[in-house]
Amino acid sequence: MSNPPSSPAQAYELLLEGNRRFVENTRLHPNQDADHRAALAPGQRPFAVLFGCSDSRLAAEIIFDQGLGDLFVVRTAGHVIGSEVLGSIEYGVSVLGAPLVVVLGHDSCGAVTAARAACVEGTAPPGYIRDIVERVTPSVLSARADGTTEVDEIVDVHIQRTGDLMLERSTLLANEVAAGRCAVAGLSYRLAEGTVRLVGSHGPLSPTD
Repeated sequence: MSNPPSSPAQAYELLLEGNRRFVENTRLHPNQDADHRAALAPGQRPFAVLFGCSDSRLAAEIIFDQGLGDLFVVRTAGHVIGSEVLGSIEYGVSVLGAPLVVVLGHDSCGAVTAARAACVEGTAPPGYIRDIVERVTPSVLSARADGTTEVDEIVDVHIQRTGDLMLERSTLLANEVAAGRCAVAGLSYRLAEGTVRLVGSHGPLSPTD
Protein backbone atom coordinates (compact mmCIF):
# COMPACT_ATOMS: atom_id res chain seq x y z
CA MET A 1 0.00 0.00 0.00
CA SER A 2 1.68 3.22 -1.20
CA ASN A 3 -0.25 5.57 1.07
CA PRO A 4 -1.49 3.67 4.12
CA PRO A 5 -4.02 5.44 6.33
CA SER A 6 -2.46 7.54 9.06
CA SER A 7 -5.44 7.86 11.42
CA PRO A 8 -7.39 5.20 13.32
CA ALA A 9 -10.63 6.30 11.62
CA GLN A 10 -9.14 5.93 8.13
CA ALA A 11 -7.70 2.53 8.95
CA TYR A 12 -11.01 1.34 10.40
CA GLU A 13 -12.97 2.46 7.34
CA LEU A 14 -10.47 0.76 5.03
CA LEU A 15 -11.00 -2.51 6.88
CA LEU A 16 -14.78 -2.18 6.73
CA GLU A 17 -14.65 -1.44 2.99
CA GLY A 18 -12.61 -4.59 2.45
CA ASN A 19 -15.05 -6.67 4.47
CA ARG A 20 -17.97 -5.31 2.45
CA ARG A 21 -16.21 -6.41 -0.74
CA PHE A 22 -15.66 -9.85 0.76
CA VAL A 23 -19.32 -10.20 1.75
CA GLU A 24 -20.54 -8.98 -1.66
CA ASN A 25 -18.03 -11.17 -3.52
CA THR A 26 -16.43 -8.15 -5.23
CA ARG A 27 -12.94 -8.62 -3.81
CA LEU A 28 -10.05 -6.70 -5.34
CA HIS A 29 -7.27 -8.95 -3.99
CA PRO A 30 -5.05 -5.86 -3.56
CA ASN A 31 -1.30 -5.81 -2.98
CA GLN A 32 -0.74 -9.43 -3.95
CA ASP A 33 1.30 -9.04 -7.14
CA ALA A 34 4.99 -9.70 -7.65
CA ASP A 35 5.92 -6.01 -7.91
CA HIS A 36 4.31 -5.24 -4.59
CA ARG A 37 5.99 -8.24 -3.00
CA ALA A 38 9.38 -6.97 -4.14
CA ALA A 39 8.65 -3.41 -3.03
CA LEU A 40 7.88 -4.63 0.50
CA ALA A 41 11.15 -6.51 0.92
CA PRO A 42 13.04 -3.56 2.49
CA GLY A 43 10.36 -2.92 5.13
CA GLN A 44 6.73 -2.96 6.13
CA ARG A 45 4.15 -0.44 7.24
CA PRO A 46 0.87 -2.25 7.99
CA PHE A 47 -2.13 -0.02 8.63
CA ALA A 48 -3.67 -2.27 11.30
CA VAL A 49 -2.73 -4.86 13.87
CA LEU A 50 -5.20 -7.75 13.73
CA PHE A 51 -5.38 -9.81 16.91
CA GLY A 52 -7.79 -12.63 16.25
CA CYS A 53 -8.82 -16.13 17.10
CA SER A 54 -6.78 -18.87 15.44
CA ASP A 55 -9.89 -20.42 13.89
CA SER A 56 -9.09 -21.52 10.33
CA ARG A 57 -12.17 -19.69 9.03
CA LEU A 58 -10.89 -16.34 10.28
CA ALA A 59 -8.11 -15.59 7.78
CA ALA A 60 -7.76 -11.83 8.19
CA GLU A 61 -6.36 -10.89 4.77
CA ILE A 62 -9.20 -12.79 3.09
CA ILE A 63 -12.19 -11.55 5.08
CA PHE A 64 -10.96 -7.94 4.92
CA ASP A 65 -9.73 -8.21 1.30
CA GLN A 66 -6.20 -7.03 2.00
CA GLY A 67 -2.78 -8.10 0.80
CA LEU A 68 0.90 -8.35 1.61
CA GLY A 69 2.08 -5.74 4.10
CA ASP A 70 -1.40 -4.45 4.97
CA LEU A 71 -2.10 -6.25 8.25
CA PHE A 72 0.17 -7.25 11.13
CA VAL A 73 -1.59 -10.42 12.29
CA VAL A 74 -1.38 -12.03 15.72
CA ARG A 75 -3.61 -15.04 16.47
CA THR A 76 -4.27 -17.35 19.40
CA ALA A 77 -7.14 -19.73 20.12
CA GLY A 78 -9.90 -17.67 21.71
CA HIS A 79 -7.75 -14.55 21.20
CA VAL A 80 -6.27 -15.07 24.67
CA ILE A 81 -3.59 -12.62 25.74
CA GLY A 82 -0.10 -13.41 27.01
CA SER A 83 3.17 -11.50 27.12
CA GLU A 84 4.13 -12.64 23.61
CA VAL A 85 0.85 -11.36 22.24
CA LEU A 86 1.15 -8.00 23.98
CA GLY A 87 4.74 -7.61 22.81
CA SER A 88 3.74 -8.39 19.24
CA ILE A 89 0.86 -5.89 19.32
CA GLU A 90 3.07 -3.22 20.87
CA TYR A 91 5.62 -3.82 18.11
CA GLY A 92 2.97 -3.37 15.45
CA VAL A 93 1.84 -0.08 16.96
CA SER A 94 5.02 1.52 18.29
CA VAL A 95 7.62 0.27 15.80
CA LEU A 96 5.60 -0.30 12.63
CA GLY A 97 3.25 2.62 13.25
CA ALA A 98 -0.14 0.92 12.83
CA PRO A 99 -2.87 3.33 14.00
CA LEU A 100 -5.48 0.60 14.63
CA VAL A 101 -5.66 -2.59 16.67
CA VAL A 102 -8.55 -4.97 16.02
CA VAL A 103 -9.65 -7.74 18.35
CA LEU A 104 -11.46 -10.23 16.13
CA GLY A 105 -13.70 -12.89 17.62
CA HIS A 106 -16.44 -14.96 16.03
CA ASP A 107 -19.66 -16.82 16.66
CA SER A 108 -19.56 -20.48 17.77
CA CYS A 109 -16.05 -19.96 19.19
CA GLY A 110 -14.62 -23.28 20.39
CA ALA A 111 -12.56 -21.70 23.16
CA VAL A 112 -15.56 -19.86 24.57
CA THR A 113 -17.70 -23.00 24.24
CA ALA A 114 -15.10 -25.03 26.16
CA ALA A 115 -14.79 -22.37 28.86
CA ARG A 116 -18.55 -22.23 29.26
CA ALA A 117 -18.69 -26.02 29.58
CA ALA A 118 -15.93 -25.92 32.19
CA CYS A 119 -17.94 -23.45 34.25
CA VAL A 120 -21.30 -25.17 33.85
CA GLU A 121 -20.28 -28.82 33.91
CA GLY A 122 -17.01 -28.66 35.82
CA THR A 123 -15.11 -30.27 32.97
CA ALA A 124 -11.47 -29.48 32.22
CA PRO A 125 -9.68 -30.17 28.91
CA PRO A 126 -6.23 -31.82 28.88
CA GLY A 127 -2.80 -30.33 28.33
CA TYR A 128 -2.22 -26.70 27.48
CA ILE A 129 -5.76 -26.40 26.14
CA ARG A 130 -6.68 -26.00 29.80
CA ASP A 131 -4.59 -22.83 29.95
CA ILE A 132 -6.60 -21.33 27.09
CA VAL A 133 -9.87 -22.25 28.78
CA GLU A 134 -8.70 -20.72 32.06
CA ARG A 135 -7.91 -17.43 30.32
CA VAL A 136 -11.37 -17.30 28.73
CA THR A 137 -13.17 -18.28 31.95
CA PRO A 138 -13.21 -14.73 33.47
CA SER A 139 -15.22 -13.57 30.44
CA VAL A 140 -17.68 -16.42 30.94
CA LEU A 141 -18.07 -15.60 34.61
CA SER A 142 -18.52 -11.90 33.86
CA ALA A 143 -21.19 -12.68 31.28
CA ARG A 144 -23.02 -15.06 33.62
CA ALA A 145 -23.01 -12.42 36.36
CA ASP A 146 -25.00 -10.21 33.98
CA GLY A 147 -27.39 -13.02 33.08
CA THR A 148 -25.72 -13.85 29.75
CA THR A 149 -25.38 -17.57 29.09
CA GLU A 150 -25.49 -18.10 25.31
CA VAL A 151 -22.14 -18.80 23.66
CA ASP A 152 -22.39 -16.07 21.01
CA GLU A 153 -23.37 -13.48 23.62
CA ILE A 154 -20.42 -14.56 25.76
CA VAL A 155 -18.20 -14.15 22.69
CA ASP A 156 -19.14 -10.47 22.55
CA VAL A 157 -18.30 -10.06 26.23
CA HIS A 158 -14.98 -11.84 25.69
CA ILE A 159 -14.08 -9.57 22.77
CA GLN A 160 -14.79 -6.48 24.86
CA ARG A 161 -12.86 -7.82 27.84
CA THR A 162 -9.90 -8.68 25.61
CA GLY A 163 -9.69 -5.08 24.44
CA ASP A 164 -10.02 -3.82 28.01
CA LEU A 165 -7.34 -6.21 29.27
CA MET A 166 -5.00 -5.21 26.46
CA LEU A 167 -5.04 -1.60 27.58
CA GLU A 168 -4.91 -2.49 31.27
CA ARG A 169 -1.74 -4.52 30.80
CA SER A 170 0.03 -2.41 28.17
CA THR A 171 0.92 1.12 29.23
CA LEU A 172 2.37 1.70 25.78
CA LEU A 173 -0.91 0.92 24.03
CA ALA A 174 -2.96 2.81 26.60
CA ASN A 175 -0.83 5.92 26.05
CA GLU A 176 -1.16 5.67 22.26
CA VAL A 177 -4.94 5.40 22.54
CA ALA A 178 -5.14 8.25 25.06
CA ALA A 179 -3.14 10.45 22.68
CA GLY A 180 -5.51 9.66 19.81
CA ARG A 181 -2.78 8.08 17.71
CA CYS A 182 -4.29 4.61 17.91
CA ALA A 183 -7.68 3.00 18.50
CA VAL A 184 -8.76 -0.49 19.55
CA ALA A 185 -11.83 -1.99 17.87
CA GLY A 186 -13.51 -5.19 19.01
CA LEU A 187 -15.22 -6.93 16.08
CA SER A 188 -17.42 -10.01 16.06
CA TYR A 189 -17.36 -12.04 12.84
CA ARG A 190 -20.27 -14.13 11.59
CA LEU A 191 -18.95 -17.33 10.04
CA ALA A 192 -21.85 -17.97 7.66
CA GLU A 193 -22.49 -14.38 6.54
CA GLY A 194 -18.89 -13.16 6.54
CA THR A 195 -19.86 -9.87 8.19
CA VAL A 196 -18.23 -8.08 11.10
CA ARG A 197 -19.95 -6.12 13.86
CA LEU A 198 -18.45 -3.63 16.30
CA VAL A 199 -19.00 -4.74 19.91
CA GLY A 200 -16.58 -2.45 21.75
CA SER A 201 -13.91 0.16 21.18
CA HIS A 202 -11.34 2.48 22.71
CA GLY A 203 -10.10 5.62 20.99
CA PRO A 204 -11.16 7.50 17.84
CA LEU A 205 -12.83 5.29 15.22
CA SER A 206 -14.64 8.07 13.35
CA PRO A 207 -13.35 11.42 12.03
CA THR A 208 -15.44 13.25 14.64
CA ASP A 209 -14.09 11.34 17.66
